[in-house]
Amino acid sequence: MALKPGSFLVSKPFLGDENFERSVVLLCRDSASEGTLGVIVNRPMPAKLGEVLPGPGAQVPWIASLPLFYGGPVATDRVHALHRAPALPSAVPIGGGVSWGGDFSALLELLFQQELSAADVRLYVGYSGWSPGQLAEERHHGSWITHPSQPDEVFAPNPTELWQRLLRAKGGRFAALSNYPRDPRSN
Repeated sequence: MALKPGSFLVSKPFLGDENFERSVVLLCRDSASEGTLGVIVNRPMPAKLGEVLPGPGAQVPWIASLPLFYGGPVATDRVHALHRAPALPSAVPIGGGVSWGGDFSALLELLFQQELSAADVRLYVGYSGWSPGQLAEERHHGSWITHPSQPDEVFAPNPTELWQRLLRAKGGRFAALSNYPRDPRSN
């Protein structure tokens, strides 16, 4: 499967990088000149939006309680958003009605005005990035499995189960990988 925004990268269980262990990355940009950028969609963090972002929108209890996800090891001082608000200024559509980024203040305003629900937004601390050619090399060495994404999977209520669910859905040897223990020595 060719890489493109909106594709999932599913890590193999023996990847050997704790940043991406059992991760599912949604690609947001793939450029020959700028490299590839995505966010890990299946790693909720214990923090909520109101704990890291002061401001009027974040003071509304249901907005302040929006969960944060670990998007990756790059630029962990920034919050990225996946959402279902394609008209948001500067948002980048990545497929299936899912958009990435855009004007964060406008996103908070859409939430505040209840024109967008909590189920239509995911917030990520940091992102996952690869320099030009780096991800192609990792794929060549078998570190990643590609899978087409579906909006319902991006906003699934149980994101921690997504890695295993996607591998099982692929069937065959991939389904067998879904049962690979975190530590094979404990098997």
